[in-house]
Amino acid sequence: MFDFLDVPANGAYHLVSLIAGATGTAAAIVLFTAAVRLILHPLARSAVRGEKARAALAPQAAKLRDKHRKNPDRMQRELMALYQENNVSMFAGCLPMLLQLPFFMVLYRLFTAGSFDGTPNNLLSDVLFGAPLGSHFPGSGADAFVFVGLFLALLVVGYFSSRAMPVETPRFLRLLPFGTSFAVAVIPLAAGLYLFTTTTWTVVERAYLRR
Repeated sequence: MFDFLDVPANGAYHLVSLIAGATGTAAAIVLFTAAVRLILHPLARSAVRGEKARAALAPQAAKLRDKHRKNPDRMQRELMALYQENNVSMFAGCLPMLLQLPFFMVLYRLFTAGSFDGTPNNLLSDVLFGAPLGSHFPGSGADAFVFVGLFLALLVVGYFSSRAMPVETPRFLRLLPFGTSFAVAVIPLAAGLYLFTTTTWTVVERAYLRR
C-alpha cells in the first residue's frame, strides 16, 4: 500500500544505517527522528502562531456564532470578515501540520518495511533492551516487557499531548494522542520507538513554543 514511499524511505534508510554504524540502531532511530523534527521546527512555530491567532479571536467568533446561529450563511460571512480584518486565516496553523505528514509517512515506512530494493531492512534486526526492533507484540519471552514499557511510556506522552491541545479542541480529538499507544500492538518495535520519539518531541516542542 505504501510502496510509493520506498524511494524517499530508501534514501532515509542509508542515512540511518550510517548513523547506526556509530551509535547503534535504536539510538540512530531516535537521533534521525529528532533531526527531521528539528528541520520541521519552523512549520511547528507557524502552526502555533496560527493557533494563538485563532485563540485571540475566539471570544469574538463565539459571539458571532451565537448571534447568527439561526442563519449559517450570515454566520460564515461574519466569521470570514472577522478573520480577514485581523489578517488571520480560519485555518491558520493547519497547513504547516499537513506539510509535515509526508515526512512522517516516510519515517513510518522506513521503520516498517521489511526490505528495500530486495535488500533486508537491517534496521529491524538490531535490538532494544534485548527485543528485536523488527519484532511485534507480544514478542517472545522477556520481549513482552519491552512492548509493555513502550506502551506505558506512550500513554504518558499521550496524556501530556492531549492536555497541550488548544482549549477549543473537540473532546474526541483529545483522545487521538492515546491512539499511538495502541499502535504498538500492531507495528514493529522500531516503528514504536519512532512514534515515542516524535510524540515526545511534539509535547516538548509545543510546551516550549507556548511558554
